[in-house]
Amino acid sequence: MARKRLLMIVGDFVEDYEVMVPFQALLMVGHQVEAVCPGKKAGEWVRTAIHDFEGDQTYSEKPGHRFTLNATFETVQVEQYDALVLPGGRAPEYLRLDERVLTMVRHFIQTGKPIAAICHGVQILTAADGVRGRSCTAYPAVAPEVRGAGGAYISLPVDQAHVEKNLITAPAWPAHPAWLAAFLRALGTSIQL
Repeated sequence: MARKRLLMIVGDFVEDYEVMVPFQALLMVGHQVEAVCPGKKAGEWVRTAIHDFEGDQTYSEKPGHRFTLNATFETVQVEQYDALVLPGGRAPEYLRLDERVLTMVRHFIQTGKPIAAICHGVQILTAADGVRGRSCTAYPAVAPEVRGAGGAYISLPVDQAHVEKNLITAPAWPAHPAWLAAFLRALGTSIQL
């Protein structure tokens, strides 16, 4: 297996499981994952939020952990990365307003490199014109944005993932097994048990 260099774009109040689990799992299988946040440097951290499904009309939110960044946003050269990871949470709603973030994301869209986006992470793709003419899934509250951006929203159970060519999406963190497995396939990663 060839080790891949992956870019993960995060911000304060990224969903805890959607940043921690993929970050650790992708490192565990041997990939290099560089987590960055606009305005922050390697060694600094972002706050996370834990979203849960407890029978309410929407997810609940609780304080999460501090997630330490291991790379600096301002020094990212997107051409050096093989794939992109966009976690969800509340961070995407403001990250999509940062033109530097959108420029980075457009590189992956235009080059066809694998993109793994989960939950509200798809909001960054809609803002970067990355779903037009494509199908994807996301947290259901993001469905109107997907459709408004010219994409086809696919409604899936919360533990499933959707793949269209290089775009791997999922509704929320319960989909980690399906979403990460699909992303690993897109990266050409095989795991021998």
